[in-house]
Formats: sequence, C-alpha cells, structure tokens
Amino acid sequence: MKTILNQLWSDERGQDIAEYAVMLAVILVIVVGTVRLIGTNANTIFSSVGSAIQ
Repeated sequence: MKTILNQLWSDERGQDIAEYAVMLAVILVIVVGTVRLIGTNANTIFSSVGSAIQ
C-alpha cells in the first residue's frame, strides 16, 4: 500500500495536463477580451462612417 501511495504521489503526468488547461484558459480570456474590444471599436467606426456617408 505504501508503495502505491508513493507512486501516486511522485507521478507528475497529470500536472502537465493541468498546466496546459490553465494556459488554454488564459489564452481564451485574452482572445475573447481582445475580440470584444475590437468588435466594439469596429462597430463605432463603421457607424460613424455610415453616418458620414449619408
């Protein structure tokens, strides 16, 4: 039993998956924030250009 617990404690394979999941979450937050910011600014610009054309 002690040997099995030591193997589970020293097994680091799951840590890699958790680290990739955290990195993916951070990247997704950055991408979504950027898209929302650019989308809002683009909508404002297109609206002002459309108003100027009319």
